Formats: sequence, structure tokens, C-alpha cells
Amino acid sequence: MSSVLGLLEAREKKVREEVARLREEAERVQAALREAERTLQRLADARITVAEVLAEPPSAVAEPVRSAVAGSLVPHRTEGMAASVLAPDYQRIVSVLESEAGQAGMRCQQLATALGLEAVPAKVEGLRSKAKRLVERDGPPGAARVFTALAVPAG
Repeated sequence: MSSVLGLLEAREKKVREEVARLREEAERVQAALREAERTLQRLADARITVAEVLAEPPSAVAEPVRSAVAGSLVPHRTEGMAASVLAPDYQRIVSVLESEAGQAGMRCQQLATALGLEAVPAKVEGLRSKAKRLVERDGPPGAARVFTALAVPAG
């Protein structure tokens, strides 16, 4: 009989190991299920929030106040637009062209000198690029590579 008891004990040991393995797997599945339920809840909350925001009238959404940032694009000129909406480098160019020295128009090399830049090709060409960008956006007009100020409010 001891051989039958030995077989039963061996079988019991195998089943206990299987039960332990299945419990570990069940714990892993439960953890994955909890995480999936949390993700589902966050998505549902986000959908509800977006639906609420989109349901609000457009006037309730406040536009952020934007100020000029170095390296920002030159905006298209509109009636009453102040030079202060331009990036600082462009504001300096406009201020020099609006000054007494710039009234007759300036070439880019003269403009570079007036801005305190070295009159080397790299600086002059960079300045020429910015001046052309202002012209393309209806900023100070430039004719025959001579740039002049346009009546732009200084505020």
C-alpha cells in the first residue's frame, strides 16, 4: 500500500504546484485588469471633458495674449497693427527705419551699421533676409534694395 500512498502524494504535489502557478497567473491577470480599468476610466473622463469644452459657446474661450518672441514669424500686417507685435529683432529694424537716419531709406549694409552690427556679409545677409520678410508681410517697403519705413504705430 505504501506505493499507492506514494503515488497519491506525488499526484497531490503536482496539483498543489499547478494551483500555485494558477494563483500567480490569476494575480497577474487581476493586476492587468485593474490597470486596464483605470485606463478606461481616464479615457472616459477625457471624452466627457472634451465634450463639455466643445459644448461651450466659442466666446467663453479666452484667447491667450501673445507677445513677440525672438525667432517668431513675422505676422501679416493689418490695419492698426503696432510694431510691438513683431519679434525684437524686427522691432529694432523698424525703429531704425523710422528714425531720422532711415527716413531717406537705407541699404542693408547701412542698416547693419545703424543697428550696431558688423558690416560683414554674414550679418548683412541675415539682416537682408529679415528686411525682406518684413516687406513680404507688408512691413517697411523696399525698392531696389533700399528699405524705408512704413507708417506703423510705434506702440
